[in-house]
Amino acid sequence: MLQPYFYRFRARLVEHIDGPLLLITSLLMLAGLATVFSATYDSNNRTLSQLGNMVVGLVVMWNVAQLPPQKLMRFAVPLYVLGVILLIMVFLFGIKVNGAKRWLSFGFMRIQPSEILKIATPLMLAWYFQKYEVALKFRHFVIAVLILLLPFGLIAKQPDLGTAILVGAAGFYVIFFAGLPWKVIAGLVLAGASAAPFIWTLLHDYQRKRILTLIDPSTDPLGSGYHIIQSTIAIGSGGGFGKGWLEGTQTHLEFIPERHTDFIFAVFSEERGLLGNCILVLLYLMLIARGLLITANASTLFARVMGGSITLSFFTYVFVNMGMVSGILPVVGIPLPFLSYGGTALVTLFCGLGILMSIHSHRMLVKK
Repeated sequence: MLQPYFYRFRARLVEHIDGPLLLITSLLMLAGLATVFSATYDSNNRTLSQLGNMVVGLVVMWNVAQLPPQKLMRFAVPLYVLGVILLIMVFLFGIKVNGAKRWLSFGFMRIQPSEILKIATPLMLAWYFQKYEVALKFRHFVIAVLILLLPFGLIAKQPDLGTAILVGAAGFYVIFFAGLPWKVIAGLVLAGASAAPFIWTLLHDYQRKRILTLIDPSTDPLGSGYHIIQSTIAIGSGGGFGKGWLEGTQTHLEFIPERHTDFIFAVFSEERGLLGNCILVLLYLMLIARGLLITANASTLFARVMGGSITLSFFTYVFVNMGMVSGILPVVGIPLPFLSYGGTALVTLFCGLGILMSIHSHRMLVKK
């Protein structure tokens, strides 16, 4: 009697869920839980909390995947406006932690509004380009840049350079996929290079130190260079096959800073070695390849630019995080997707996965 209901429930549960994306993400989550447990071995609360964050993220992913792209477009403007308003509220009523105002407290919970803009900004830009798809002109790209610069500037001012980079990259990818001419891109690169001295004067002292110590961390081994020195030692000590789970000395002797968040890759590398790193990179490449395949088969401009932005944002996360932990990029606050401990950031990543699944599963319904 209950069998038909069970089959119906199972069919409903997996409807609009992309199997390859879910499988790859599940493997990354398992690796993440194991590494968070090792990085916080003296307190299991972090691991249980991360498991709870993953469950919330999966629920968000499932619900977003059920929405067709047409309905997702309806959230673009209100979500973007809400995000910008919350960023302004951060300046007025935000909580200051370690010299930065990034959070809003609502008594029972604390949120980081900048995380919302990681999805809201590309969503807004994708909606904008879809609206003017028939007659896109240069002025539309100028307006799109202004739409992007508003949240980018507010987030960078907090200061939160890592999140600002991710929001800026996500927005740029949308503009790029919408058809930004290569001549304009070349001009922007030259303009950015020319403005480098001016940008340098706008950076905070600690940001300048991070860039300078990237060249030679030994100039400040106990200060701004400490993160890079300890993380590279951990990566190198992992060797070819790693020291084994829970056997990382750099981790358990607490030499690695932020070892369960931004520098979790150093923990993973010490325990899993080069072989584990190769497998991890392969999983990320498979995730990105699947996202690009979904993007290529998208049915509308909105779906294509949104899918491309989310997929390349995953690439940006991975490249910047692994680069800074390995000592080839300056240290910025960017987590490693599905491995680093986090709440709002993790839910944002799962929301991006849900959008990709929505684009893939609803493509035939909107195809012209």
